[in-house]
Amino acid sequence: MKWLRKFAIGSGLMIAGAVLMAAAFLQTQDDVYFSIKKNLSIFGALYEEIAVGYVDPVDPERLMRTGLESMLNTLDPYTVFIDEATNEEFDIIARGRYAGVGLTVTMSDGHITVVNPIEGYSGFRQGVRAGDIIVEVDGRLVTDLSVADVSEILRGDPGSSVSLVVEREGQAQPVEFLLTREEVRLKNVTFADFIDGTSIAYIRLERFAREAYSEVHVAIRSLARQRQIDAVILDLRDNPGGFLDAAVDISGIFLRPGTEIVSTRGRLPKTHRSYRSRKSPLETELPLAILVNGNSASASEIVAGAIQDLDRGVVIGERTFGKGLVQIVRPLPYNTSLKLTTSKYYTPSGRSIQAITYTHRAEDGYAVVVPDSLQRVYQTAAGRQVRGGGGITPDVEITLPPISDFEEALIRKSAFFRFANYFAAQNPTVTENFSPSEETLEQFKNWLKNDGFVFKGRSEWLIDQLEEEAALSEYHLTSQIEDLRLSIEDEKAGDFQRYTQELTKNLRQEILARYYGETAQIRASLAHDDQILEAVALLSDPARVKRILDGDR
Repeated sequence: MKWLRKFAIGSGLMIAGAVLMAAAFLQTQDDVYFSIKKNLSIFGALYEEIAVGYVDPVDPERLMRTGLESMLNTLDPYTVFIDEATNEEFDIIARGRYAGVGLTVTMSDGHITVVNPIEGYSGFRQGVRAGDIIVEVDGRLVTDLSVADVSEILRGDPGSSVSLVVEREGQAQPVEFLLTREEVRLKNVTFADFIDGTSIAYIRLERFAREAYSEVHVAIRSLARQRQIDAVILDLRDNPGGFLDAAVDISGIFLRPGTEIVSTRGRLPKTHRSYRSRKSPLETELPLAILVNGNSASASEIVAGAIQDLDRGVVIGERTFGKGLVQIVRPLPYNTSLKLTTSKYYTPSGRSIQAITYTHRAEDGYAVVVPDSLQRVYQTAAGRQVRGGGGITPDVEITLPPISDFEEALIRKSAFFRFANYFAAQNPTVTENFSPSEETLEQFKNWLKNDGFVFKGRSEWLIDQLEEEAALSEYHLTSQIEDLRLSIEDEKAGDFQRYTQELTKNLRQEILARYYGETAQIRASLAHDDQILEAVALLSDPARVKRILDGDR
């Protein structure tokens, strides 16, 4: 029975090897725990000595927070300490809901300003507008309040009331509101409809909170009841991510049950997991396009990576952010928490999309970006080559053109936003198909002049530098520099005419938002979005889709 003896010997070696590995692991764990205990004793003694005996009084809490921040700064930026004050904000982001009046506020030109009344809630229903400047909230002047203070006051128990006083463009007297707090759900799907003139469903997903899957599911079912869907565009641009489970379930809408979507691996065995589609799919055959850009991260990259690796759809846009790290939240004493990176995730082809290495830093201490030359090549289910270690590279790359200096200056000065407030004060209503006329553009031009709008483009900054360099040199370039400045001024005089199309687009979106909310604003943007237009053209050409997914281009 030689085979039995060989089997026994082999089994014995395997068992011995396993025992040795386990022993080594336990030894390593013992060393770690001893090191933790030793250094905690040193740290505690040091902290106490400084807090009690330093020459000047020391704030013990501030000292400890400085130590915590310094320690966490040696790790990745996603491992963070969440104190009691910010725990509620974090919980709102995670749950996607809170009790309030549905107003998003920010600081603009030194004033606490409403930027988005969320459709369907008290602020929106009772007529609070984007651009309204808050001067009083619940009887308190906002002079000494921060944006966070005002946001906190606007929240409260459902059914309770809060008063609000705002200044509004075109209104001589402040406008008063009495708003009712209610449960506000932050929408994951901010827009879902058919692209005009097509049967292509377009869904914009802005976050992956707990209810993201159900919102996408409901959106598709609702559109399918209106008419037959020929294709789907899922827009994940500027979506920073969220819950891994939400990404898995949303991917599963388009994949057969039991398909592996993502796996995770970390330092501890319990972090090694495989996540498969587990919900009933809705659309496993329809042509599908995923839109991404440089701000699509984490859960967005899980969805895009799975769809790409499984050759289920075409990814369009710009290379994604490259965040392949998974965090969990650990509760700590005194209502604080630790958001801790515990593992990395891997797409179905086995690639990590993490673009930055934090544990092995450069000599200067900075994190290292994985260069393209070191990114490993993987294969999709159909054999197409894809790269790991640098985000998701789209199947069809379309980089949006940079905006002009003129348009950038207008956006930076909130000119479109503020003019829309002025326009709404002068015009009680507009139709949903409103588009700025030549008269509106001339009105905007005069408004900019009265507002004192000036801007300095890149060329002028370069001339300033040239002038400084010339002043320190032996060359006399005063007249030439002056000629350059005059030439640029002549060019700038034609900017308004040169960029009429861009001005019209921005004004239309902002003005429609004043009358019909965020939905109308998004709808107005679709017709001018090159990446969406490319997705529509691609999905209308099944042969081209097939060539891309077959790797033939």
